Amino acid sequence: MEKSKTYPRMSDQDIFQLIAEELRILPQQVQNTVELLDEENTIPFIARYRKEVTGKLNEEQIRFIQTEVNYFRALEERKQTVLRSIDEQGKLTSDLLQKIVKACKLQEVEDLYLPYRPRRKTRGSIAKARGLEPLADLMWEQKIETGDVNEYAAVYVNAEKEVFSVEEALQGAGDIVAERISDDAEVRQMLRKIFHDEGVIVTQAKDSSVRSDYEMYYDYKEAVRKIVPHRILAINRGETEGFLRVKIDVERESVIRQISQHVIS
Repeated sequence: MEKSKTYPRMSDQDIFQLIAEELRILPQQVQNTVELLDEENTIPFIARYRKEVTGKLNEEQIRFIQTEVNYFRALEERKQTVLRSIDEQGKLTSDLLQKIVKACKLQEVEDLYLPYRPRRKTRGSIAKARGLEPLADLMWEQKIETGDVNEYAAVYVNAEKEVFSVEEALQGAGDIVAERISDDAEVRQMLRKIFHDEGVIVTQAKDSSVRSDYEMYYDYKEAVRKIVPHRILAINRGETEGFLRVKIDVERESVIRQISQHVIS
């Protein structure tokens, strides 16, 4: 059986270094602790009876090490899967490889993988199948300096491909561009920051006449960056149990402006 191709990955020593920096301890302490955990020693046992090995780490520190090393190991395995998938598509560039290899968060990896993830039909993929990607490229590259955009779009009107009008050609090309923006890892990261820093979580009752444990959230607003974990959990439960409608409001024009500044050079 042919061995699966492997890609550059973060070593255990790199992982130990990152965790050590977070805890402000020595990498050797992390390594020693991980070895004890890998031998299936319990956290209370290690904290109480292996102080000379860990450098007197307490249970909280050991638990943090366990959580982080498991996270990073799983992250590295996910990176290998993602890199293999993109490589098999023939789309793995050296730049993309380096971005994925250097990513320290799973969300970063998933954002980078998103444009290459196998997916069901979307409006963008349908537009591509109808031959509208070159028109989308013109929009994306912003190279149309003369003439009317409708004249460019008219070239792509083709009844056989179900593009029956200039408007449909422009709409399809716009769908492709919108999908590119949505798949852009930097845009997604930027939007998360906007929603965290500027967003307001808004909850409303589905039926205000119904009594429940979530009545304080029947008409409630709070800045996302200020909301505490126990309120998030309560709101999530209220939504799951069917008592609440939940959304995050941001200033639409501000979001569009920031996306435009990123996309339009």
